[in-house]
Amino acid sequence: MTMGTLNRKTALFGGIGVAAILLLRFGLLEDRPAGVVVAGDSVPLAERRLAKLQTAAASVPGREELLRQARLDLSTREKGILAADTASQAQAQLIEIVRRVGKSAEMDVRGVEDLRVGPLSNDYGEVTIGISFTCGIDQLVNFLSGLANEPALLATKEIRISSTSPKDKMINVRVDLSAVVPRKLVPVKKGADSF
Repeated sequence: MTMGTLNRKTALFGGIGVAAILLLRFGLLEDRPAGVVVAGDSVPLAERRLAKLQTAAASVPGREELLRQARLDLSTREKGILAADTASQAQAQLIEIVRRVGKSAEMDVRGVEDLRVGPLSNDYGEVTIGISFTCGIDQLVNFLSGLANEPALLATKEIRISSTSPKDKMINVRVDLSAVVPRKLVPVKKGADSF
């Protein structure tokens, strides 16, 4: 191979490369639409598309109002959720509510046991406590009505009542009470149970 043939080959490949770059750059190789568009078909189609867009644009203020109303309704409903950073803090808030309501019903609620945190739905969790106490029937009715009047989202899951002293009309009560919390407070199960 001589120097002359090497320069010719380099010039040939260089020229082919420059031609390919120019063809790509100026779109000589770009895809062209295969079909021919009839001018009469495109105007009615464009008018229909414009009418659909105008209808959609006209519905935007109504949809924004519905969204604002839904957010307002959601914030009103979520006022009853216990606001806490941890599950233990939510349990402590629930215990505080139970003791305050018990005090207003003139009874001493001290037997708190069986603290649990679990999922309630995809967005919310549930804190549950079990409480045991001895009281009169009227005190139990006042206690349950006091819980119903609380702004927090509370629910009794189970109530067990047994008689202790028929003469004094005292009863033993076991109540499982739950409250709604944000889902982030529910511990995530890892391992085989998470499937």
